[in-house]
Amino acid sequence: MNFKLRFVSSAVTTLETLQRENPAKYRKVLKTLGLMETNLRHPSLKTHKYTTLKGENGEEVFESYVENKTPGAFRLFWHYGPNNREITILAITPHP
Repeated sequence: MNFKLRFVSSAVTTLETLQRENPAKYRKVLKTLGLMETNLRHPSLKTHKYTTLKGENGEEVFESYVENKTPGAFRLFWHYGPNNREITILAITPHP
């Protein structure tokens, strides 16, 4: 199932900053976003529910990996919706 990606403004800002300041990380994020559009169950995403965060309207939030076993590895936080076959990207951030 294919999904359309939507981005909150802070996620767009993060993408723009990565494109300028860290092109290698930017490419990894784009690859992850591409997988999310076409195959949310791809094993490299390691997608799982993130229980300490809720969406703006109480949506369940999920975490997907951009990188793994890397200091400051990046993660994507997202939820389904608001429309059918859409995903809203809430944050693109390094894992603490």
